Amino acid sequence: MITAFVRTIILYFLIVVGMRLMGKRQIGELEPSELVLTMMISDLAAVPMQDFGIPLLSGLLPILTLLALSLLLSQLSLRSLRLRALICGTPTVLIRGGKLQQDAMRKNRFTIDELMEELREQGVTRIEDVKYAVLENSGQLTVFPWTAQQPPTAEQLGLGLEDDVTLPMVIINDGRVIHRNLTACGRDENWLRKQLSREKASSPREIFLLTLDEQGQVFCVRKERES
Repeated sequence: MITAFVRTIILYFLIVVGMRLMGKRQIGELEPSELVLTMMISDLAAVPMQDFGIPLLSGLLPILTLLALSLLLSQLSLRSLRLRALICGTPTVLIRGGKLQQDAMRKNRFTIDELMEELREQGVTRIEDVKYAVLENSGQLTVFPWTAQQPPTAEQLGLGLEDDVTLPMVIINDGRVIHRNLTACGRDENWLRKQLSREKASSPREIFLLTLDEQGQVFCVRKERES
């Protein structure tokens, strides 16, 4: 039992590290090479967890080899456009100027039903309303409607609106102070104590969420009492 426990923990953390090295991707956004790597690693990891007759190192070696190969190919693809296109593929235009590119659809085995479903998911019902539709390497469809089919922007309407979009930084997360964010915002412990005093809180543990944006606006949510 202890052997199975230790093996599982080691393999789990190894796979987590490997997935982090691949970058922040959702399953639906994986490129073909990344999807193949994920499937192979999951299969390889299952073997040493189930068969105790296989040395753990023998199970780890193929996984480490695949991760090293993936990192090597990633670095090479940054230097070579041809290798990147070979491994990852290239985006394909399925709709150009409101017209279907049938040859491109056949080459990518992309059916009309799949195309219409993707368009509907993005709020488009008519093909002629689309200027460009690009099938990305991840399999996602990027849709660019004609300008007349897009909502007007404030600039197009001639409205001189002030840019008030800010990115709040989390200072307190579930009672814990994020000191690096506090420093990045140019604030210190004295400022934080004043904010807690305004909220009538004696400790950060009483705060569920506290954020500070670029305009100095503070948003605070106190913890609810447990019933």
